[in-house]
Amino acid sequence: MDFWPEFLANSWGKEFIAGGIGGIAGIVSGYPLDTLRIRQQHSTSGSAISVLRNIMSNGGPAALYRGMGAPLASVTFQNAIVFQTNAVLCRAFDPAVTDNRPPSYKAVALGGFGTGALQSLILTPVELVKIRLQLQDLGTSSHSDLGSSRLGPMQVAKNIFKTEGYKGLYRGLTITMLRDAPSHCFYFWTYECMREKLHPGCRESGQETLRTMLVAGGLAGVASWVCCYPLDVVKTRLQAQSKMSFQKYSGIVDCFYKSVKEEGYSVLWRGLGTAIARAFVVNGAIFSAYELSLRCLSNNGGFHAENTI
Repeated sequence: MDFWPEFLANSWGKEFIAGGIGGIAGIVSGYPLDTLRIRQQHSTSGSAISVLRNIMSNGGPAALYRGMGAPLASVTFQNAIVFQTNAVLCRAFDPAVTDNRPPSYKAVALGGFGTGALQSLILTPVELVKIRLQLQDLGTSSHSDLGSSRLGPMQVAKNIFKTEGYKGLYRGLTITMLRDAPSHCFYFWTYECMREKLHPGCRESGQETLRTMLVAGGLAGVASWVCCYPLDVVKTRLQAQSKMSFQKYSGIVDCFYKSVKEEGYSVLWRGLGTAIARAFVVNGAIFSAYELSLRCLSNNGGFHAENTI
């Protein structure tokens, strides 16, 4: 009966809940752009407009949200773990951290790197299912595990497990970890740097405005994507393959080589514009929701309505 009061009284509990709320805000605000990015990466035509028209003509507006159930069902837990893990690692790398003294930028970067590596274990199966769902309408041989009808997240996950086992659910784990460790390093470091630049002294006072949170969070998201985008393209192509279909790519290096040979180096940046637009919107929402939720849970009066502009 006393679990929730005790849980929320602990800083870990507050960080966990606030991180989950931030994750939900990010998924809802940016999922259509994520679907567009995935389709661009997997197509031979990189035009966002042409891909969007194709999605709308084949599945209507609902197609932009196809597969959202998989990440939405897990994103609360995943994002909660990410923000809590980052907070714990930052304190571990900088033991001098207190309520009035934020972690050093070095500790933030190292904490982000460790967080990205650890969260890959949760993220890989979720993104695998999401990518298979988002590519259903393409009807390519690489998605034969989905069948001819449109399936839901649980059905796709069951089919992958049935045909490929646990190993199949973790297809792309290595490339996901190679992507997420450095990207989370840039992610949290950029956010802390930018919020301090935009509102000097806010890291200690917690007095930044909502606009500062939105802009700093958006820029953090952009930085994290730009630094790792080619790896994300490779990850999408590897996870789009199934054991029951023709294996075009045998691994990470082979996927890089064949993709560049067949489509040029520009393929590694295909969909970047869409990803950046989505990253700014999503991560502005994530950090704002996280910071505001954390303050509400902490009964911190540092945020006031008159300071939101």
